[in-house]
Amino acid sequence: MSPRQQPRRVARELALLSLSQVKGNPENLDKQTLNDLILAATRTLNAEIQETLETAAAEISRSNERVHSSDLKATNLNSARAMVQEAISLTHDAINRLGTVIDLPEVVQLSSQYEVREYAIELIGTVFRRRVEIEQELTAALVDWQLSRLPRIDRDILRIAVAEISYLEVPRKVAINEAIELAKRYSDEEGYRFINGVLRRVVDKQEKPTAESAGGRV
Repeated sequence: MSPRQQPRRVARELALLSLSQVKGNPENLDKQTLNDLILAATRTLNAEIQETLETAAAEISRSNERVHSSDLKATNLNSARAMVQEAISLTHDAINRLGTVIDLPEVVQLSSQYEVREYAIELIGTVFRRRVEIEQELTAALVDWQLSRLPRIDRDILRIAVAEISYLEVPRKVAINEAIELAKRYSDEEGYRFINGVLRRVVDKQEKPTAESAGGRV
């Protein structure tokens, strides 16, 4: 689907990436321009790229130490090989993030800019204003896990999805599918499967009182 035809999808991505960078009173969000949001999103991506490359460099360094160990063993070689593979994977992720940084302004420009900005602001504002309620819903849906322990990007994907489901009247299936697409782009396979499971439990908990109420009518 052309970006021009999906301003809300672009807005979700922009909101996700700029959420942690937008500071101040939620009531002042209307002062944020589209360029402000793009700049915030770019800063988030740049920070992630730097962190990923630093982790990759650390893996290469550890691998080098294993290879040059005075007590070189096959297990050390296998461990070093695994570290190099992990560093290659991390570097690949960083390159993909760099591509996103480069493409993001063009993607926004090709979309309906008014709709992108308005919905991105609405999403961010809803997450800010309803943070307590949203996190209560997520905490109730987490199984043997704490919200604070999740990677920041996964937490924000969940917050945006619950904001859409609970407060913006987005169809539940649409909100979950869009969250999964964001997770596939910015998290990993384990992350998007986890997010899918959490959101489906959120929806189940929302539907349960309705079902019980309907069943209790005379």
